[in-house]
Amino acid sequence: MNVSVLGLGIIGSIWAKNLMADGHAVRCWNRTPKDFPNFYPSVHEAVEGAEAIFVVVADPPAVQSVLEQICPVLAGGQMLIQSSTISARWTKIFAEMVHKTGADYLEAPFTGSKPAAEQRQTIFYLGGDAALIEKARPLLAALSKSIQHIGPMGSASSLKLAMNLNIAGVGQALCESLSLARAAGISDDVYFAALAQNVSRSGLSDLKEGKLRQRDYAPQFSLKHMGKDLRLALETAAELPLALDQTQNLLANYERGMAAGWQDDDFIGLMRLVADQDSGNKP
Repeated sequence: MNVSVLGLGIIGSIWAKNLMADGHAVRCWNRTPKDFPNFYPSVHEAVEGAEAIFVVVADPPAVQSVLEQICPVLAGGQMLIQSSTISARWTKIFAEMVHKTGADYLEAPFTGSKPAAEQRQTIFYLGGDAALIEKARPLLAALSKSIQHIGPMGSASSLKLAMNLNIAGVGQALCESLSLARAAGISDDVYFAALAQNVSRSGLSDLKEGKLRQRDYAPQFSLKHMGKDLRLALETAAELPLALDQTQNLLANYERGMAAGWQDDDFIGLMRLVADQDSGNKP
């Protein structure tokens, strides 16, 4: 297929390379120019004639900026696959923008950080028309291990925010739990061996164990993006209406981490707010 990938961050760049490896004709674009295979400096040229257009950018303003640039050249027969994490409200606004051009809009947020994308283990949450999902399935199936049709337009975005809220909460508990054990003189070997046999073991603790042991905060999923998702979850809850008091407290920690300059680090780097791991003193 003729495919465009708009947004060459951690995930978009991996998807683009995987799609190229699968034999698709892939044109790439990023708001900040990059030295990347098949990169087009003009977003109009990047999407011209594309059958499928992936949008994988940071947040609702970024999606809006991309759509405002490409909507004048979109046309019937094209399918825009919007995989940035946004809210249901923004999903419906953007879908309307795209539908006015005659193109199709697929709500396609996903779960899975850098390792999952590299291993084609992404899980897609899809919202909207079942026929459109079937049209997109061959592309998405090659990038993922599971495709789940969540429900009508907007439902997939809400589920994605709910999942990330859960991940952020589990991550915070993991950091505090490990810090307590370390402060009590318990080695990481003993801690993680015990966690492996405890009901609280999780996919997240397995994924982040190595990073926590090594104090490695290179991004698999960045602090700034998880913080953005928490804000969107709170905005969504306020519209329902629903009180998420603990999420408010959690977001305050993310804001502290970003104020410390860690916005591009992995979100598990909030471990540093619990205790200074070199000196044993709190920051």
